[in-house]
Amino acid sequence: MLKSVKDNWGAPDRDQKLLEAVKFNQKVWSFFQAELSDPENPLPKNLREDILNLSIFIDKRLFEVMAFPDPEKLAIVIDIDFNIAAGLRTNSGQ
Repeated sequence: MLKSVKDNWGAPDRDQKLLEAVKFNQKVWSFFQAELSDPENPLPKNLREDILNLSIFIDKRLFEVMAFPDPEKLAIVIDIDFNIAAGLRTNSGQ
């Protein structure tokens, strides 16, 4: 969703699409935060902490994008999202 907004930045409904994309992305990262904060999570503690720190960065960047919209600010979030998704797809197939 964020990539679509970035790719169609000049669209007349951009603000609405951006809000929807940011809200969805925040929900996904909130899920990660909840799961990784659980002491029973089986991932190594340092990996959990690294992903939680990444989620904090994502939160800050998304708030910045909403306050001062700029398509280039979305690039890093999109890259991180795609890389996390690719890693999850790779790991789920094993």
